[in-house]
Amino acid sequence: MVDSVALFCTAGLVAGALYWFICVLGPAERKGKRASDLSGGSISAEKVRDNYNQYWSFFRRPKEIETAEKVPDFVDTFYNLVTDIYEWGWGQSFHFSPHIPGKSDKDATRIHEEMAVDLINVKPGQKILDAGCGVGGPMRAIAAHSKAQVTGITINEYQVQRAKLHNKKAGLESLCNVVCGNFLKMPFEENTFDGAYSIEATCHAPKLEEVYSEIYRVMKPGSLFVSYEWVTTEKYRDDDEEHKDVIQGIERGDALPGLRSYKDIAATAMKVGFEVVKEKDLAKPPSQPWWNRLKMGRLAYWRNHVVVVILSAIGVAPKGTVDVHDMLFKTADYLTRGGETGIFSPMHMILCRKPEKASE
Repeated sequence: MVDSVALFCTAGLVAGALYWFICVLGPAERKGKRASDLSGGSISAEKVRDNYNQYWSFFRRPKEIETAEKVPDFVDTFYNLVTDIYEWGWGQSFHFSPHIPGKSDKDATRIHEEMAVDLINVKPGQKILDAGCGVGGPMRAIAAHSKAQVTGITINEYQVQRAKLHNKKAGLESLCNVVCGNFLKMPFEENTFDGAYSIEATCHAPKLEEVYSEIYRVMKPGSLFVSYEWVTTEKYRDDDEEHKDVIQGIERGDALPGLRSYKDIAATAMKVGFEVVKEKDLAKPPSQPWWNRLKMGRLAYWRNHVVVVILSAIGVAPKGTVDVHDMLFKTADYLTRGGETGIFSPMHMILCRKPEKASE
C-alpha cells in the first residue's frame, strides 16, 4: 500500500513537472502562445519539415531570391515556420531594442516602439501605416500610445489571424486594422496615410527602392516616415571571412535576400523622392547593447529546445519544429556576434518626409 502511494505521488510530481516545464514555463506564456500550441502557421503539420527544406533550397539557388516575384513566397514560408516559436520564446514584437538599465525587456521594447510614432508626429485619429506588421506587437503599443488609426500589412496570412486575435484581446480593434498583402505592391490608394513606420521589416524586400517607393506612394504629401533598418555598418569588411560568415548566417536565419550597407539607406530614400530629416544608428553608444537579451536568454533557448524536442517526439509539435528552432538558436549566435563586433545593426533609424509638393 505504501509503495503504491509513493508511486502515485511520484507519478503525479513527474506529470506536474512536465506540465509546468512544457505548458507554463517561459516568458511568452504570458503573451498568449503556449509551447503545446506550436504549429507551422498556415502550413499543415505534416508539411512543416518539407517547407523547412524548401526554405533552405532558396539559399542553394540564390538567384531565385533576387527578384520581387520570388521573395514573397520565401518570406511567407519563413514566417509560417517561425511565427509561433517567436511568439512563444520572444513575444509579440518581432524586433530588437536597446537595453535600458532598470527596465524590463518588455518596457524597453515598448519605449523603442513609441519613439517611432513620436518621430512621425501624428495626432489622435490620424491614419498611419505599419509596413511589415508581423503579429502586431508594435502596432498595439503605437496605437495605445498615439491613439492614431494604425493599418498594418504583412505577407503572411497566419500572422494576420494572430494579430487580429491579439488586437481583440487588447481591446484595440477600433484603432488597429491588419491586411494580408505584399508591401511591394500595397492595396491602398495614393496619399492615404498621415504617416508611416516600419520596424525591422523592410530588410525582407529584395530592393529597398521598391518598398520605399510604395510607402512614398501611399503617404500624404508633408507626412513623415520612419524606419528601423537592418544594415552592415562602417566596421564591416567584405574581405574579412569572419565578417562574411556572420552576415551570411544572419541572412540565412532571418529570410533576408541580402543585408544592405548603412550607406545605401538615405541614398535610396532620396532616390524615390523623400527628404531625409534625420538618420542615426540607434544601436551605437550611449545606447546599451541590444544583443544582451540574446546572450542572457541562452539558458532559455536550451530549455525551450528541450521542450520542442519532447513535443515533437510525442507528436504534439509538427515534425520539423526541432529543425526550425535549431536554426533560430544558431541565428541568435550570429546576431550576437554581429552586435559584439559592431559590424551589424538592426536599428539604423531613418526619418523621412514626403514633400508637400511631391514630384509626379
